[in-house]
Amino acid sequence: MDRLNGFARRVPTWVIYGLGLVPLALLVWGAAQNSLGVDPVKAIEHRLGELGLQLLLASLAVTPLRRLGLNLLRFRRALGVMAFAYVSMHVVAWVWLDMGLRWSEVVADLWKRPYVIMGMVGFVAMLPLALTSTNAAIRRLGPKAWGRLHRLAYVAILAGVLHLVLLSKVWTGEVLAYAVLAVVLLGVRLLPRRAPQGGVPA
Repeated sequence: MDRLNGFARRVPTWVIYGLGLVPLALLVWGAAQNSLGVDPVKAIEHRLGELGLQLLLASLAVTPLRRLGLNLLRFRRALGVMAFAYVSMHVVAWVWLDMGLRWSEVVADLWKRPYVIMGMVGFVAMLPLALTSTNAAIRRLGPKAWGRLHRLAYVAILAGVLHLVLLSKVWTGEVLAYAVLAVVLLGVRLLPRRAPQGGVPA
């Protein structure tokens, strides 16, 4: 584990942003090559949402991994920012490419379709997280208030998984894997830390 932590300390955070843009580049290339299947709009929309969910889960996994000895804390912000970027593009793809900017239909879907409602709840929950992802925001809010605010990530991940479940309508292996992973990560994060021998929480 020490070797992994040593390697992680040598990796600059911009690498996360660079790697995070690779799937987007592949998606754009696939659209340009007309290789996204019979419904490219749905393929783009689904892939962007899937990447947002995956990155959000990855950012949520940082704390449990740290408790196991693997310290990736310095990458958590980059993972969260990339997650928000992909979720935002997912929303834009839905409103623009799928709905064609027909705002009356967008509002109607937000009112009557549970999976759209849950998706929007997740997106709205991520907005304050993205807006306060800077060091200046941490200093302005204070570490405790900032930490409480960023518990909205729990709302975002639950809403994101429910969005996927309601949209899929059936429990495929992929949907089940995302749901189980989200529940496990949230459960581990909400568990109290074990106290060391002196009785003081770690």
